[in-house]
Amino acid sequence: MSNILPFKKKKPQGGNLMCKNNHHKWEVVKEREFDVKKGKLVTIEKCGRCSKTRNRLI
Repeated sequence: MSNILPFKKKKPQGGNLMCKNNHHKWEVVKEREFDVKKGKLVTIEKCGRCSKTRNRLI
């Protein structure tokens, strides 16, 4: 009889692999442009792949 070898696991495919390596696809969200608490204009960006958000002060 021969030995049975286990299958190798496939590497994850898709956009989330890029986001895990900090290569996000940032898109500007225009719904909220003004921060009321700070009184400044704020650019809110959201990743198109993983939906992570970040804020940038202008």
